[in-house]
Amino acid sequence: MGMHESGNLGDIFPAGVDADKPALIVAHTPETATTITYGALQARSQAVARGLVRAGYGRGERIAILAANVEDYLATYLGTMLAGCVSVPVNWKLPEAALHHVLGDSDARMIFADSERLGSIPEGYATVAFGPDYEAFLDPGPFEAAPMGRDDVCMFLYTSGSTGNPKGVPLTHAGHMWVTDTRLKGAPDTGEHRALVAAPLYHMNALSTAKAVLAGGGTMVQLPVFTADAYIEAIARHRCSWLTSVPTMMALVTQRAELIRQRDVASVRVVRMGSAPATQGLFDAIRACFPGARITFGYGTTEAGPCVFGPHPEKKPLPDLALGYPMSDPVRLRLDGDAADNIGAGQPHEGELWMACPALMPGYHKLPAKTAEVMTADGLYRTGDVMRRDADGFYFFVGRVDDMFTCNGENVYPGEVEKVLENHPAVAQAALIPVPDDVRGNMPVAFVVKAADVDEDAVKQHALANAPAYMHPRRVWFLDELPLASTNKIDRKTLAAEAARRLAGA
Repeated sequence: MGMHESGNLGDIFPAGVDADKPALIVAHTPETATTITYGALQARSQAVARGLVRAGYGRGERIAILAANVEDYLATYLGTMLAGCVSVPVNWKLPEAALHHVLGDSDARMIFADSERLGSIPEGYATVAFGPDYEAFLDPGPFEAAPMGRDDVCMFLYTSGSTGNPKGVPLTHAGHMWVTDTRLKGAPDTGEHRALVAAPLYHMNALSTAKAVLAGGGTMVQLPVFTADAYIEAIARHRCSWLTSVPTMMALVTQRAELIRQRDVASVRVVRMGSAPATQGLFDAIRACFPGARITFGYGTTEAGPCVFGPHPEKKPLPDLALGYPMSDPVRLRLDGDAADNIGAGQPHEGELWMACPALMPGYHKLPAKTAEVMTADGLYRTGDVMRRDADGFYFFVGRVDDMFTCNGENVYPGEVEKVLENHPAVAQAALIPVPDDVRGNMPVAFVVKAADVDEDAVKQHALANAPAYMHPRRVWFLDELPLASTNKIDRKTLAAEAARRLAGA
């Protein structure tokens, strides 16, 4: 039938796509991979839907997926929605208490899990393990997608929960069909691409890309988990043309420049990053490693999806680090302090981004007070992200409102200082962390991964020469690598604890 006829996001496969074309290539190791055609993936998702209906699960019931990027993840995700149930992809890297909170808060009726995660599921949940149990659960045969209305929820995603328990974000079929359509309008050649996805499929970044690739008739190359070497090997072996990632992942990939030079990566035409800040140094490193590629830097949130900014209406070239120009209706956005929505050229400004679009959540699950905190009176979502708009109307990410701290009475955004530090040729990555200080309020300290030999004083002097003095890190510590949180972003909580430990022992 197709998703636009049924209103069901799970019915995503495009009409007329070659059933024998690879839809998904799961790169288990550099040497082994499983290819799943469009016909096979559609049949698999329909078998999941039939299995759910046979087992008695009905419209609106929550079905969780607790697994790494296993071979049947997408079939399970799509099949759950096809049946009219609500898919709940769960962050398997969460601490046990937070994981249990997600399962309970979402009212999950059943859980699909891989073998590594089965032991973390509390008693009392119906569970199907990927493998022989999963095969027995499937009910092969045709299935007509459950028709869904405009406001029907298709999935719950949970925020990372860096402060407090993760918050449930209900998202609708109609909203994310709009996201998929909008992404395809901006990339009409999607069907020609092989897109590499290594981010976890419980994350908006990876899920949105997967749906766009499948709806556009392209091929998705999926890594079970991200490592820089596996990512590079997958590019070369599977001739990937479209790379998707968060900036931290690309920073780790470009640090393996020698391996990249030893592999044929000429197939890469697009490098798309999002979900976290990037630096000019990273853009330069990507160009050095993938000289034929166009780099795009996207923006999105779990609560409102990834379609906010687009190309300039006068076709001005997109500057490095710019997120883009505001999309027009039905997207509404403004910066705190703006007098109108969707301001473009001619009015430079900086402030928190407020926005709305068809993909905006109806509200946090079971958290009306929290929902009220983040919504304006006229229906805009307060993203918590500080943006800068330049004279041409391009928007740039400055930092998180909740990452900002004060030092000597001045506001410091860690991302801005990290960009300065990473512009030093001997700095590969940097993370700026505040630590409490009786005199300054907070004292900036930095953790740095070296690209070449450099000492603490050189890093400090570079910061002093290129940024206001109050921003410069008073201490600099060197690490072999920065710790990553479950979203493959820098784990600032772990670094803050490490900074406190080091200062206590100083």
